[in-house]
Amino acid sequence: MNRRRRNPSVAGRDGMRMSTRTEASPPDDAAPAVPATAQAARKPRFALLLATAGGLGYIPVAPGTWGSFAGILLAMLPWWALFAVGAVSGNKTIFDVSFLGGGKFDPFLGAQIFLAAATAIAGVWVAGRASRHWRQKDPQRVVVDEVSGQHLALLLGCAAPIWWRAASPAWIGLTPGLITDNTPLRWQYLLLGLILFRVFDIWKPFPARQAESLPGGWGIMADDWIAGIYAAIGLWVARAAGL
Repeated sequence: MNRRRRNPSVAGRDGMRMSTRTEASPPDDAAPAVPATAQAARKPRFALLLATAGGLGYIPVAPGTWGSFAGILLAMLPWWALFAVGAVSGNKTIFDVSFLGGGKFDPFLGAQIFLAAATAIAGVWVAGRASRHWRQKDPQRVVVDEVSGQHLALLLGCAAPIWWRAASPAWIGLTPGLITDNTPLRWQYLLLGLILFRVFDIWKPFPARQAESLPGGWGIMADDWIAGIYAAIGLWVARAAGL
């Protein structure tokens, strides 16, 4: 004769029946649920804003290329900023700075070096924060590495002077920007620098791919710096050849 299976439960002292099954109960070592408001409060919004280059990294199509465009704009920033505030007067772009011992100071080169260093330092920090937040080694949405690498390519590729092909100060106002007083950022330099950097960034020749194994934000940024150096060499060679 079949016996009806009894539900394994016991009666509590309050008269209600309490199940003795344990699979529905959370384990003792389970982490407590974190409220959604607390999760939002911990979201590194500022770091994500910088890591995605103001949101360019969220563009679903070719976010790295959009980051490179931001790097080009960064290279053009000093010329347009100084022009906007009236710091550039006519064709003279070398300022006398008394505290440098009466020497000459190139505001464009100084600004470009500062931007390169600031972007690199900040990039390591924000890229690491974004990587930890999204729990990915190198999130596609992080494009600050492309910004830094592209800017470095233009800085190194154009700041190295070509003495026999020095730009004439008479037409510097017709260029999109300046890296130094005598090296304007022609549109040809910008286009070639973009193409070269994207090629090397995707190809990742030695030691760019090996640099990806570095921890945290260093691994995200370093391979783009190396790609930027390769692109700078190609850009300098093209300038020396007559571009």
